[in-house]
Amino acid sequence: MRNVLVLCTANSARSVLGEALFRHLGQGKFASFSAGSTPRGAVNPDALSCLERRGLPTEGFRSKSWEEFAGVDAPKMDLIVTVCDNAAGEACPVWPGHPMVVHWGIPDPASLEGDEATRGEAFDLAYDRLERRINGMLALGDDVFGAEDGKTRLAAIGAIAD
Repeated sequence: MRNVLVLCTANSARSVLGEALFRHLGQGKFASFSAGSTPRGAVNPDALSCLERRGLPTEGFRSKSWEEFAGVDAPKMDLIVTVCDNAAGEACPVWPGHPMVVHWGIPDPASLEGDEATRGEAFDLAYDRLERRINGMLALGDDVFGAEDGKTRLAAIGAIAD
C-alpha cells in the first residue's frame, strides 16, 4: 500500500478530485489524501457533483491544511503531487519520510464562473486530465517508486499535453 497526498492551495476542487481518483483507480494499492496550503474550509460542491456524475463516492471529503500531514504522527507519504501552480511554488513543509514530490498542473475549474453546465464541463475536464495522469502513473508499475529515475518519470507525467 502506497500513500499519496494531492496538494492544491484551497483543497476544495482539484486535489479532492485527485484524492478520489487515486483511491478509485489504485484499486486498494493507494491510500490517498488531499490537503491545501490555505484550505478554503469546504469542498467545492461542483467537485462533489463531478465525482457523483462519474459514479465515485462523495462522502468524507473535507478541505484541510497540509500541516495535518507534516507532523510526526502523520501517515508517511510515498508520493506528493501538486496540482496547482501556486502550491507547486510554495515552500512546503518537511514531509516525514522525504517522499517524492512532483507537479502535475491542472487548470483550476473552480475559478471559472458561469452556469452549472459550464462549471460542470470545467470540472469534467480537470477530472479527465487527472484520470489520464494517474492511469499513466499506474502503468509505470510500483517499481517506479524505487527506480533511480522514478521521480523524473513521475514528474514527466505532469508535462504530458492534455
